[in-house]
Amino acid sequence: MTYCEFVRSGKAHPVHLYYHDHVYGFPVESDDALFERLVLEINQAGLSWETILKKQDGFRAAYDGFVIARVAAYGESDIARLLADPGIIRNRLKVRAAVTNAQKILELQATHGSFKAWLDSHHSVPQQDKAAWVALFKKTFTFTGGEIVGEFLMSCAYLPGAHDLDCPQRTKA
Repeated sequence: MTYCEFVRSGKAHPVHLYYHDHVYGFPVESDDALFERLVLEINQAGLSWETILKKQDGFRAAYDGFVIARVAAYGESDIARLLADPGIIRNRLKVRAAVTNAQKILELQATHGSFKAWLDSHHSVPQQDKAAWVALFKKTFTFTGGEIVGEFLMSCAYLPGAHDLDCPQRTKA
């Protein structure tokens, strides 16, 4: 069952409805919003997307609104704080990945102007396929396997497939 079918089935928790209709597959302009999406996708590994959507506000509060420079500056006391926060996924590898990836995004901002510009530079013609994106992300970031990268890129409209061909949101994305 595709995500669109699941949302239309009437079995989806309401958190999925807003995400499907207004977020999933729509372009993202802000580096902080892109970072948020990456952190959420990393945290979803091994868990349901519903769990992540329900904790999204907790993640925003815990990670200072996903302001990249703030998260990149986190030290051990911040990591300990995050690992004790019941409002997020308390996994040491995922928490450290958020900090490390924020630091990496700062480097990309310094060399490309923005995280979005870096993504756009790799999205230009010829368009990269998922395998090329996964290789690029594995070389650049931490905790970014194929499923995480694929969902991140689909959710931000860098890869096609977020919505079914007959989904009304497809034309809006």
